Amino acid sequence: MTDSQLVSVVIPAYNASATLDETLRSVRSQTHSALEIIVVNDGSTDDTGAIARRHAAIDHRVKIVTQDNAGLAAARNTGWLSAQSDFIAFLDADDLWAPTKIERQIRALQAGGPQVGLVYCWYLGIDSESNTTAVFDGAQLEGQVLESILAGNFVGNGSSVLVRRQALIDANGFDSGLRAAGAEGCEDWLVLCRVAERYRFAVVPEHLIGYRHLPNNMSSNRPRMLRSWILAHDEMLARQPKHRDSLKRGVRAYGGWLVRDALSVRGLRHLPPLLLLLLRCYPSIALTVLLKDIPSALIGKVRARLRGPHPGTSEPATARSGRRFVIGNPDSCR
Repeated sequence: MTDSQLVSVVIPAYNASATLDETLRSVRSQTHSALEIIVVNDGSTDDTGAIARRHAAIDHRVKIVTQDNAGLAAARNTGWLSAQSDFIAFLDADDLWAPTKIERQIRALQAGGPQVGLVYCWYLGIDSESNTTAVFDGAQLEGQVLESILAGNFVGNGSSVLVRRQALIDANGFDSGLRAAGAEGCEDWLVLCRVAERYRFAVVPEHLIGYRHLPNNMSSNRPRMLRSWILAHDEMLARQPKHRDSLKRGVRAYGGWLVRDALSVRGLRHLPPLLLLLLRCYPSIALTVLLKDIPSALIGKVRARLRGPHPGTSEPATARSGRRFVIGNPDSCR
């Protein structure tokens, strides 16, 4: 039953011509072949549509939906609402899947029973050439995870999620209102929180995602990401006031991470607006970030520069080698 269970894959794509071909090949290479692959062309002005059509011409599982540009959340909603399956997986058009991603997750979802509404997995960082750049420590949180997800997005990214359609219905899908408010970016986390209110989570503890973090990614606009988190935080606080402390920890962790990230990847231009936003909304958290996160990050940079490459560093082999993320051969898996 598991092997024949249809899974709908939703790929929102806006001007994704540089990466969409490889992304689609990674989906078509899945060992679980019962797939409906929905590419939502969100008003692209490049060759995104042509690339999707080439794949659709050789693989009947690929379907294309075209709409005027409406943003990531709206494109995801268009995709899952048109899907035929009760099991929905999301994949950003610049990310990749390992061949067994869906196979592992659908087994975990069905083994958990109807109370499990969502399965996530671990991921690797990849660069523009799809070479591994980082191995992210994965969470192993399962079951009732509402308090944990309110305190931080331990799932990590939207490309790792397989979710029941009913859970998406109960969560009211992705919130396109964040984009309208100039705060696009944390729709993933908000959906996770809404799903966790009613369903249990499960995890496949394997690095099955190649997550691409590039300078032009949505997540590179740190002030916008913080505004997005704050709006999502405010909604969840209204829904879950008893979890105020967990939500506050989430703002503290996310705000601090954004500030440290701005310091570490030459995003200094984002630092003043980040701090001003924190000061306006959460003065005590901003003070903690100023007194702890920034000094700690600066000291770490100085120490790393003085120390230089350390031959005894035991970083993971995949990150050290920079080897290419493996997506398999789509022609052998259809």
